[in-house]
Amino acid sequence: MPFVPQRVFFESGSLDYPMAQRILQWFKAHPGVNINMLKPRQRIPHSPGASPKDAYRASKQTLVVGIRKTLNFQSCKPSAHYQLPLVTGCMGQCEYCYLNTQFGKNPYLRVYVNLEEILNQAFSYIESRKPDLTVFEGAATSDPLPVEPYTHSLADTIQFLARQEHSRFRFVTKYDDVDSLLNIDHQGHTMIRFSINADHIIQNYEHFTPPLQKRLQAAAKVVKSGYPLGFIIGPVILFDGWESQYQAMFNELKEHLSRHSNDSIRFEIISHRFTSRAKNTIMDVYPASSLPMDESQRKYKYGQFGYGKYVYPPEQMTSIQNYFSQAVPAFFPEAKIDYII
Repeated sequence: MPFVPQRVFFESGSLDYPMAQRILQWFKAHPGVNINMLKPRQRIPHSPGASPKDAYRASKQTLVVGIRKTLNFQSCKPSAHYQLPLVTGCMGQCEYCYLNTQFGKNPYLRVYVNLEEILNQAFSYIESRKPDLTVFEGAATSDPLPVEPYTHSLADTIQFLARQEHSRFRFVTKYDDVDSLLNIDHQGHTMIRFSINADHIIQNYEHFTPPLQKRLQAAAKVVKSGYPLGFIIGPVILFDGWESQYQAMFNELKEHLSRHSNDSIRFEIISHRFTSRAKNTIMDVYPASSLPMDESQRKYKYGQFGYGKYVYPPEQMTSIQNYFSQAVPAFFPEAKIDYII
């Protein structure tokens, strides 16, 4: 399911890189894509649309091809040491997405064509931390899989880090088109994780994403190809019957993986949280959203990046922690839970 946008903007200088040339040729072969060349210092035009909802959706159909100018990697706790900036943005339109805090009402997708420079910077971080392992997260602010057919960024990164003894790479996706990654000699250095959830959450809030079954079919392919496998279950949202729906999710997960070795699966469980800024954006874009965002029912907590968010109060967090700390080992006794937050 590659991302085919309505508009593509090539930033000045990007076509000096082979990746940008490949992307240009890929989109020239897809009639209906509006291709634009930006002049130096020219900004991306605002997305068309009379309402915030229209502008948001137009932005979600816009791809920017550019050069990553800042090569200092941000930290990425608790899942990795550093973010590896391959892509920003995502084609999905999940109502709860935390990227609403960062990208606001113009969530363009952006791919970076100076991949060699980015990977050289990753190598510097690896060297500086030896003999300790350095773990990179490739999807901290994106889902890089839908743009992989024309960027090849994931494949190139997996191959590069497979040669680095003291590195590990991980990324997470909601999408299922993993076939181009299956025959790579990854040396076990890359963990592919899938974001999964109860059907109620996927059907009501995760727009333009594959259903759970397709994600789990892709996960089975990943395991068969020898990749370490992980799952992010999140956001966990409490609703009537939430335990039974997550039980059904685990049943389906176990069924898809029953024929494959799954003794190294890792789970990350993330409860629903939101910021005031994200809520405002969500309500502009999805004015009829049924997401539970009543601040009076939540606890305010400061996060690692200096801004506050509304999280479930302690008694509800205890319910979430108790359920998943029992459900995961019941279905996958050898699996590891990295965290429940």
